[in-house]
Amino acid sequence: MVNISPLLSVRHLLALSLVLNVSLMLSVILERAKLEERLNLHPMKPKQINISPLNGDREVADNGEAILNLDHGDPTMYEKYWHRMGDRTTVVISGWQFTSYFSDPKNLCWFLEPELAEEIIRLHKMVGNAITNGYHIVVGTGSSQLFQAVLYALSSDTTEPVSVVSAAPYYSSYPMITDCLKSGLYKWEGDAWSFDKDGPYIELITSPNNPDGFIRQSVVNRSGGILVHDFAYYWPQYTPITAPADHNLMLFTISKTTGHAGMRIGWALVKDEIVAKKMVKYIELNTIGVSKDSQLRAAKILRVISDGSGLAHRFDGETFFGFSHRIMELRWDLLREAVNKSRIFSLPNFTPEFCNYWGRVFQPLPAFAWLKCKDGIEDCETLLRGHKILTRSGRYFGVSPSFVRISMLTRDQTFNLFVQRLSRIHSWNEER
Repeated sequence: MVNISPLLSVRHLLALSLVLNVSLMLSVILERAKLEERLNLHPMKPKQINISPLNGDREVADNGEAILNLDHGDPTMYEKYWHRMGDRTTVVISGWQFTSYFSDPKNLCWFLEPELAEEIIRLHKMVGNAITNGYHIVVGTGSSQLFQAVLYALSSDTTEPVSVVSAAPYYSSYPMITDCLKSGLYKWEGDAWSFDKDGPYIELITSPNNPDGFIRQSVVNRSGGILVHDFAYYWPQYTPITAPADHNLMLFTISKTTGHAGMRIGWALVKDEIVAKKMVKYIELNTIGVSKDSQLRAAKILRVISDGSGLAHRFDGETFFGFSHRIMELRWDLLREAVNKSRIFSLPNFTPEFCNYWGRVFQPLPAFAWLKCKDGIEDCETLLRGHKILTRSGRYFGVSPSFVRISMLTRDQTFNLFVQRLSRIHSWNEER
């Protein structure tokens, strides 16, 4: 029998082990690369990104039969971006976690997850669209619940119903939400432009405005009023960020910030501690807090945006705001081209402004198009419905039905069909 040196055997074993480990590592790397390629997770250079709405989805010839629902502001446009992010935004929650009602019992808003509060402050600071220092953060199940909490907080100590007003065209849900419970605490009083009633009032200021996209200020010039600012669309994909907002009560929602409408998360920045406590009390009575699962998912989404949108990467087309801003620019260009071809519609003209976030001048790119029918057409919603385009009439916003609101945040394929179909409408009487 041949004797093999023990030292030689160990060396051989070590060499063999090294070869096997290197082979295994290369195999793992190769498989990871293939997975990333399939899921589109690899960071791509801006010039490689094709986000034109004309090519975003497989193009389908428009036979005029598809119903295009652009009535709701369902932000499905953002699905493409978050799909590209793959598992970067994945949150894993074990069954034993978050069984308690309480998130932070020492905080004024005791059901606010600290992780979400931290990411909200971080994002506002990075974008520069709101001051957070000196404010209480109140989280809600979407901004709709926060709006109801605001009405309760600002009217609960009055002896008569507080008037609630907003300048037309105003957000179409304001009247319905205000009067749905027929509360004796507050009452919808309509257009702020014509409001002249004595007594306390709440003025709702949506800026940029839903539906027309213009920057808004208070219009009621009388004492006894409380202003509530809804900044759902004050983000750099929609409008120039000219200065950080610094008002007593400001509302935000993740649905229009990131596109996660189904998450049902909104937040309020509230200066007055008493008002904040009353809002928290309303949410406690209404839903005993806000879903922790949704809050943690929202925190992860905001963190991914902030991590990828620092100063060094801000202009990269792969960042969230860079990606979504470019899509909005392309969509507005396509819509204006379609309107010009049709010649019976018009769109608002916006004044370009310098944006502190982008460091350049650009024209607002609202989440909704405020379309007007010309040539004496009085009912624009009915005209478009005849072409199977569903929109929301101006009468729901307190103005003429010759206007309609159209969502700009739908999926690519729906938007493509919409602009194609719109460009072919030339009169009320043509065959539909």
